[in-house]
Amino acid sequence: MNASTSPMTVNPTGSAVASVLAQLGAALLLGLVMLYAVGFSEASVAHNAAHDVRHAVGRPCH
Repeated sequence: MNASTSPMTVNPTGSAVASVLAQLGAALLLGLVMLYAVGFSEASVAHNAAHDVRHAVGRPCH
C-alpha cells in the first residue's frame, strides 16, 4: 500500500480547517454566553431552569 492510497493519509483543505475553527469558535462563544448568563442570574432562576430541563427530558428530580 503506498502513501497515496493509505486511509491514514489526511490532507485537510483550507475550507475544512476554517469550518472546524468556526465550529470551535461558535462552541466557545456559546459556552461563554451560558457561563455569563448563569453567573449573573439569581440562584433561584438557575435552579428553576435546571429543574425544568430535568422534567423536560423525562428524568426525575424528586
